[in-house]
Amino acid sequence: MLATLAHPTFRHLFLAQAVALVGTGLATVALGLLAWRLAGADAGAVLGTALAIKMVADVTLAPVAAALAERLPRRAFLVALDLVRAGVVACLPFVTEIWQVYVLIFALQAASAGFTPAFQAVVPDVLKDERDYTNALSLLRLAEDLEQIASPMLAAALLTVVSFPVLFAGTVVGFLLSALLIGTVALPARAPAAGEPFLASVTKGVRIYTRTPRLRGLMVMEAAVAAAGAMVYVNTVVLVQDRLALGEPQVALAFAAFGAGSIVAAMLLPWLLSRLPDRTVMIAGAALMVAGVALVPLVGGFVMLLALWALIGFGFSFTQTPIGLIINRSARAEDRGAVFAAQFALSHACWLVTYPLAGWVGAGAGLSVAALTLAGIGALGLVAVLRNWPAQDATDIPHLHPDLPPDHPHLAEHGVHHTHAFVIDDLHRRWPRAA
Repeated sequence: MLATLAHPTFRHLFLAQAVALVGTGLATVALGLLAWRLAGADAGAVLGTALAIKMVADVTLAPVAAALAERLPRRAFLVALDLVRAGVVACLPFVTEIWQVYVLIFALQAASAGFTPAFQAVVPDVLKDERDYTNALSLLRLAEDLEQIASPMLAAALLTVVSFPVLFAGTVVGFLLSALLIGTVALPARAPAAGEPFLASVTKGVRIYTRTPRLRGLMVMEAAVAAAGAMVYVNTVVLVQDRLALGEPQVALAFAAFGAGSIVAAMLLPWLLSRLPDRTVMIAGAALMVAGVALVPLVGGFVMLLALWALIGFGFSFTQTPIGLIINRSARAEDRGAVFAAQFALSHACWLVTYPLAGWVGAGAGLSVAALTLAGIGALGLVAVLRNWPAQDATDIPHLHPDLPPDHPHLAEHGVHHTHAFVIDDLHRRWPRAA
């Protein structure tokens, strides 16, 4: 897996992502402390609102940003967004009102909603070999998981010698280093796309997504993932400090267990994906997450909680790491950015629902009811995956083009009844019924 880092362009991209993630982790800690300084005991409400604003930005702006990215040089686009993110974070230590936090968080996430799908779309163009790309996805997943462990530890160490606004400076440095690393490599030119209206470009990714069976399966799988993940992210602190009557260090350990499970899975995935279909691996991962959440009502001790959170983290990596492989074979190179943006927006729409649901049901009816409710949503999501994503998911599909004239270049190249790697595009607007 580490051999993939020998590719110089990907190595720069990986390091850029790693330093940006560390910076983001520092900002997460600093933002919580900033909320406490501004709102005191109401800090939780402030953070909850900020998280909702973040999700809204992701859902609404990712497709728009992808359409803009198609019209701009990709390296300049990524560097510019890193600089915007650095500039926004640099303003956070100076806010004096809660509304200012909300405005800056929206601006920050607007830039991230553009950066993340564009970055994801670059990687398969850099690594053409599928094995290398699979290894790259695992490495990037590993970087995200390590960030969940390393950033809080680094923040804790820094806070022993500096005040929390300095953490925002660390975030700024992370984004600036990311911009520098991306700016020093030549990225592959984007495949030329046919000129189309801007609105069509905005909606293109969602159109491809909803018309491709495996992507529809991926979309409803994200509902199962978000249901289980929301229980972890929203209610860990309540489970540890209220139900188990433990302290803040145990909260950190519980999150670390989730990250550790995900790390183990990420290290296994290149080997596993070379032997099993990605559909099988991802469904198994989602099932593990749902099962883990369903067992939360039985938690009576810290060790069991750690085991369940590690299990859910393990499943989380199984569901998230192969996404790039699925999108890579479901879209033309020139459409990948739009499809990655659609994935980003649609998945975050699921989290936008499950985040408040986990909090509201947990506060109103208890953690056990919340866990079983989320597990039920996850189970329904898994059923929908099986209905929408065919087990026989061939890439090359035989099909006809009754709408094309006999002398069309596509028919001249492939014949009337032909087979090739099928993706939704201008010539293939609907999935073949025989698929």
